[in-house]
Amino acid sequence: MDPVEALRRIAFLLEWRDASPYRVRAFHTAADAVLALPAGPVDAARARALRGVGPVTAEVIAQASAGAVPGYLARLEEETGPAALASWDLASASLGDCHLHSDWSDGGSPIEEMAEAAGALGHRWAVLTDHSPRLTIAHGLGADRLRRQLAVVAAVNARSATGLRLLTGIECDILEDGALDQEEELLARLDVVVASVHSGLRSEPGPMTARMVAAARSPHVDVLGHCTGRIITGRGRPQSRFDAREVFAACAESGTAVEINCRPERRDPPDDLLRQAVEAGCLFAVDTDAHAPEQLRRQSTGYARAARAGLGAERLVTTWPLGRLLDWTAGPPPGR
Repeated sequence: MDPVEALRRIAFLLEWRDASPYRVRAFHTAADAVLALPAGPVDAARARALRGVGPVTAEVIAQASAGAVPGYLARLEEETGPAALASWDLASASLGDCHLHSDWSDGGSPIEEMAEAAGALGHRWAVLTDHSPRLTIAHGLGADRLRRQLAVVAAVNARSATGLRLLTGIECDILEDGALDQEEELLARLDVVVASVHSGLRSEPGPMTARMVAAARSPHVDVLGHCTGRIITGRGRPQSRFDAREVFAACAESGTAVEINCRPERRDPPDDLLRQAVEAGCLFAVDTDAHAPEQLRRQSTGYARAARAGLGAERLVTTWPLGRLLDWTAGPPPGR
């Protein structure tokens, strides 16, 4: 078994079991580190020397690189049972990712590298969603820079060697009054718009609810990004307060997908809100919110959460073929 696959699969099963985000992230971090190693057996001591690899993950690497199923993985598979193992197929059905960043805003890699990495994973499409201008700390794109980026995306697609279609998009700030932080004419030209709250996260529930409902009902918005804004690792950040029933009802009525954000520090929405969104009849996008190529590989843990919530591929837009996805984003709400 490939060590990277073994480590990602362990992270998936830990997510399925609702393990600590630190444990899940540890296996993803180790998988990222192993990418730098050549193929072939690696002993635990050599693996342990890699940054971000501890004694447990080093042993997994050593066993997998020698062609064995790591003991840690075998125990997890036995403990989680067939339902968790079957849900791995849902992750394997992924065809795209609606949320990734490049070095045009706060990502660390050029657009072409992000596209190549997504294509190498087997994605058929991915959406470039750099930030909108108000998020100056993330070097958000004003209208002129976004127009230039559209031309760059077209050039990347013309040179693509993987067959991946990079879609135009934006992660657009939802302003305090519910308006969107970009010119309407440009938003209408984009393939996919992810709308997220990045400021005033401690607003009172009433104004926050109105703000999010307005965005969910916008004809330009396709995905409601990391809806609570919480951070659950390090110093953390509490989730914002809003009427989830009202927000998710607006998403369901408008055909706006709720994002299942795969970043270990976010796990957004929390499980209780994810269940509410499922019950409301929402669509979902399992997104990495990747800021570097290796982070694109963390999508499987989002699918673990989706499967645990009872979702199938029909309600996960990131499993849809390109044509269906674009028909959905272009269609008039409601009932896209």
